Amino acid sequence: MLLAKSIIPKKINQLRIIFGLTAGLFSSVAFPLLAQDNSPYSRYGIGDLVATTNVNNRSMGGISAGYNDALSVNFNNPASFAAFQAWKEKKSNKLSSGRVVLDMAVNIDNRSLRDPKKEERFKASNALFSYVQVGIPLRKNWGMSFGLRPVSRVSYKIDRYERLYDPITGSSIDSSVTQFEGDGGSYIGSIGTGLSLFSKDRKGLEEKLSVGINAGYFFGRKNYNSRRSFLNDTVAYYQANFQNTTNFGNLSLQGGLQYQLPLNKKLLLTVGAFGQLGQTIRARQDIVRETFFFDQSQGQLRLDSISDLRGIAGQIQLPASYTAGFTLQKFAVPNKEGGWLFGIDYMSQPWSEYRFYGKADSLRNKWELRMGAQLTPVPQRSYVSNVSYRFGFFVGPDYVSLGRTLPQVGASMGLGLPVGISRQAPNQVTFVNLSLEYIRRGNNTNVLQENLFRLSLGFSLSDIWFIKRQYD
Repeated sequence: MLLAKSIIPKKINQLRIIFGLTAGLFSSVAFPLLAQDNSPYSRYGIGDLVATTNVNNRSMGGISAGYNDALSVNFNNPASFAAFQAWKEKKSNKLSSGRVVLDMAVNIDNRSLRDPKKEERFKASNALFSYVQVGIPLRKNWGMSFGLRPVSRVSYKIDRYERLYDPITGSSIDSSVTQFEGDGGSYIGSIGTGLSLFSKDRKGLEEKLSVGINAGYFFGRKNYNSRRSFLNDTVAYYQANFQNTTNFGNLSLQGGLQYQLPLNKKLLLTVGAFGQLGQTIRARQDIVRETFFFDQSQGQLRLDSISDLRGIAGQIQLPASYTAGFTLQKFAVPNKEGGWLFGIDYMSQPWSEYRFYGKADSLRNKWELRMGAQLTPVPQRSYVSNVSYRFGFFVGPDYVSLGRTLPQVGASMGLGLPVGISRQAPNQVTFVNLSLEYIRRGNNTNVLQENLFRLSLGFSLSDIWFIKRQYD
C-alpha cells in the first residue's frame, strides 16, 4: 500500500512559480522598470557600487561576515552555505532530505542630487534587479549555491553650457552645449560551496568551523559619450561625438570562513571573514570620434568619422577586498523568551590600486564599519510575534575622490514577514523581506551631495526536497 501521495503535481506547480519569478527578475536586468536615473559619481571606477548583500543583511547595516541562515542565502560569505538544512538517513550518512532555498529581490531607488552652492535639486527614481540565488544542501554541513547579481551601475547625463574661446588668440568663438552621458555596469554570475571541516555538539548546540569558495564570471560594459553642439541660429556647425565603449569579463574567485562557538545553551557566537585577491579583467574597447546630426525619425546619424578604432585589447585591474566580523545570537523560545542577534563587520578595499588600461582614476582606498541587529519577539500565535525586526547603520568614505574625501553614511531598517504554511505543502517556508535604507554621500564641501532612499523587496522561498517516499 502506498503511504505517501505523489508529489509530482505539487512540484510542477512549484517549478512554475519559481520559473515565473526568476524570469521576471532576470528580465529586469535588461529592462529596468523605471529608466530615469542620474548619478554623476558613477562616471568613475566601475560605477556606483550597488548593495552587496541580501535583503536580510542590508536591513542590518550590511553585516554578513558572521551571518548564516538556513532560510536565506548569504552569498557574500560562501562558508555560510554549510548551514543549509539537511537530514541524514538513519543507517548511513547519505542525504535523506534537505531544504532548498530560492532567494531573490528587487530594489526601488530614489536619488536626490544637490549642489551645495545652489538651491536646485535633481530627483530620480529607478526600479532594478537586485539578485537571484539558489541554495542547495548536498549533505549535512555541506551545501552549494549559485546565482546572479549586479556589482556596479553606470548611469549619468549632464549638460554643460559655456562660451568657447580660441586658446591662442583668446577671442570668442561661440556658445555651446556639451552633453556628457554614460550607461552600463557590471554583474557577477557565481557558483560556490561551503563545507564544515569540524563539527561537534556542545552544550546542546553545534560548534563548527566552515570554509567556502565562490567561483564566478565577472562581466560588464561601460559606455561614455560626450556630444558637443553650438548654439547659433545663423551659422551651421557640425555636431561632434566622442564615444568610448568598453566590454570586459573574466573569472573571479572568492573565499570565506566561519567559526561557530556556543557560549552557553542560549548564546551563539559566530566569527567570520571573506574576501578576494586582486584580479585582472580582460577588456575590449571601441573609440569613436565623429561628426553627426540628429534626425527626428532615425536618431543620431554619422556625417563623418575622424577616428574609428575597434576591439582595442586591454586590462582592468581590480583591487583585493577583505571583510571580517562577528554575530552574537540569542535564540527565541516559543511562548517563553524572545531572541536577538547583534553583529559588526569591517571592510577594506584599496581602490587606489585600480587601473583602467594602465591608467589610474579619481579613486581612493575604501573602508566601511557596519553594525546591525535583529529582534525577535516571544513566538506566539499572533502574527506580529513571529515577525523579525531589523535595523543597522554603516559609515566610511566612498571610493570616489574628486580632490577631497567623499564621506558616506547610511542607516537601515527592515522586517522579515513570514507567510502562512499551507496544509497542502506543510514543508514550505516563505518569507517576504523588506528593507529601507538611507544613504548620504558627500557634504557641503563636495561638488555634489547625494541622498539615496532604497526600498528592497525580497522573497525567500524554501521547501524540503529529496524526500524518499515510504512504501508498505
